[in-house]
Amino acid sequence: YCSMKFIDTHTHLYLEQFSEDIDTVISNSISSGIDKLFLPNISSETTKDMLGLCEKYPETCYAMMGLHPCDVKSESMERELKHVEEMLEKEKFIAVGEIGIDLYWDKSTLPLQKEAFIFQIDLAKKHKLPIAIHVRDSFNEAIEVVESLNDENLSGVFHCFTGSVEDAKRITDLGNFYLGIGGVLTFKNAGLDNTIKEIDIQHLLLETDSPYLAPTPFRGKRNESKYILNIAEKLSEIHQISLEDVADKTTNNALKLFKI
Repeated sequence: YCSMKFIDTHTHLYLEQFSEDIDTVISNSISSGIDKLFLPNISSETTKDMLGLCEKYPETCYAMMGLHPCDVKSESMERELKHVEEMLEKEKFIAVGEIGIDLYWDKSTLPLQKEAFIFQIDLAKKHKLPIAIHVRDSFNEAIEVVESLNDENLSGVFHCFTGSVEDAKRITDLGNFYLGIGGVLTFKNAGLDNTIKEIDIQHLLLETDSPYLAPTPFRGKRNESKYILNIAEKLSEIHQISLEDVADKTTNNALKLFKI
């Protein structure tokens, strides 16, 4: 595998699930050919740990800055968005993320989530950065926002894409947007393989969302970045192309979107 280079475009390796063995997790990832790891932020609570990891592994770990929709709360939103705004002014990030809408946990905060999402999209445009979008149970709500604000200054990825061919087409029609494909691709009854079969690989990025959503055969266990290989193998099987091709194309897509 070592000659092939992959990128995990969405991994939360700074979380406490990795506090015991992070160095091993990163070296296993690198030796599996996954030598670039893109870290989306969650809130001001995670910024320090995320940046610390990027400082320790400057050639491997790259940080994003954003407020996760599950952390949008009326009492702290203003303060949290100010944190995002200030961090983008003073540090270098590869994207604004993880941002978006989550209606799985709490539908009541939808208006607030939308407000935070729009605010952060505007910041991304201002800083000419792509966005990493979270769309759990909220694909229609989120893409409507993106469609309404889309222009040549906006690009990004719909992280953890699990939708239909129609949903995928709405994303690719935006022009500068990709589908983030993770462990769900390997789940037996998810049906995502049937959708992805119809989507050209030029629109796809690979991601793990570690420590969540581990691919088969590790489902239910802690996910980690080296499992990108399991997702890539499934993609090569679905598209009937070599693993090398999957590596080349998805890595180039990531480098192009995140301008690394």
